[in-house]
Amino acid sequence: MGDFAVPAPLASHGPARVIALCNQKGGVGKTTTTINLAAALAEYGRRVLVVDFDPQGAATVGLGVNPYELSGTVYNLLMDRHPDVAAVIQHTRVEGLDVLPANIDLSAAEVQLVGEVAREQVLSRALRPVLDDYDVVLIDCQPSLGLLTVNALTAAHGVLIPLECEFFALRGVALLTETIEKVSDRLNPRLRVDGIVATMFDARTLHSREVIARVHEAFGDRLLQTVIARTVKFPDASVAAEPITTYAPTHSGAEAYRQLARELVARGDAA
Repeated sequence: MGDFAVPAPLASHGPARVIALCNQKGGVGKTTTTINLAAALAEYGRRVLVVDFDPQGAATVGLGVNPYELSGTVYNLLMDRHPDVAAVIQHTRVEGLDVLPANIDLSAAEVQLVGEVAREQVLSRALRPVLDDYDVVLIDCQPSLGLLTVNALTAAHGVLIPLECEFFALRGVALLTETIEKVSDRLNPRLRVDGIVATMFDARTLHSREVIARVHEAFGDRLLQTVIARTVKFPDASVAAEPITTYAPTHSGAEAYRQLARELVARGDAA
């Protein structure tokens, strides 16, 4: 695997590059990747905002914020006529890393947004006032291709697709890329796939290696060089409600996410 130079801290901030982490299949390491990539980018001096866009609220909890003690969440921003996004953003224990929290309330948004004018652009409008305050915004999407995910794709510049090293996971990628192309054609012409990151890799199995070979065959250099291996340390860090980069800073999992951060910066996707 290639190595990448440590990115220099940025002198000036914003407007942020917005990256949606998206896969309609659940359990592929999407939230784990959002949290730990965000923390690694913050370590390198980037100002990062995580937008928890999944009603499960896993990214919110994983960054140490209690989703049920909040007066406002991303749901309120979608529903309010004049949302105050800065009032809803929560600081985390990681310096330079903030979160726009979510809880189960967000599950109602899909239905309530259906009748709205420009319903695909509600998140984009809500985020606009704070984009200059950050270098990177990472949106943790829910595992579906519904209206919330379309909102995330409409707000984003790029998409990062976490892909479990499992043959069944491959089948959904074609549908996801088709959705991304539709959003790009109809709603957001700047949108592109920043990369596919292989997660839950088990080097001991031929199966994992074959999946990576198949993804490389299909997607070429859109498959990122960094591979995230399966480890019990990720769920342990989730229970501790902190990124692996602070929970187990010298662990190979933490280093893998630092390498992913460096790779995205080197490609200009989180520069």
